Amino acid sequence: VSVAPECISAFNELKLGKEISWIIFKISDDWKEIVVEEKSAEADWSVFREKLLEAKSKDRKGKEGMGGRYAVYDVKYESEGGEGLRSKITFIAWVPDDAPQYPRMMYSSSKEALKRSLNGLAADIQANDADDIEESNIISRVSKGR
Repeated sequence: VSVAPECISAFNELKLGKEISWIIFKISDDWKEIVVEEKSAEADWSVFREKLLEAKSKDRKGKEGMGGRYAVYDVKYESEGGEGLRSKITFIAWVPDDAPQYPRMMYSSSKEALKRSLNGLAADIQANDADDIEESNIISRVSKGR
């Protein structure tokens, strides 16, 4: 699976401009390329989380089911030592356990290709169920550097 150039330009836009809060990437319907599905300046985590939870993918037979996604979110949090607001550009691989086997396999095996092309990621999270993408869980992991 290749990475579309738009993925890198959207990521650089998030990294440099700070006008984008998050980007959701998906594997194209023909399973050949990772593309940008959506990017947003909306900093509301619940809106972002809902997009991941509603993601759909087609299996090889064209049957639609729960789908995986990759996302980059500029996670903002208060540092524990009281040093103020911090932010970390966080990569999230959303591969729900109950998604069909083919999309799960494709998202798992293509993750590194996308991560390698996005320079400047501060955290990497593998999420397999809805609890994994609760804002408090993400902030807890990112702030501890995991």
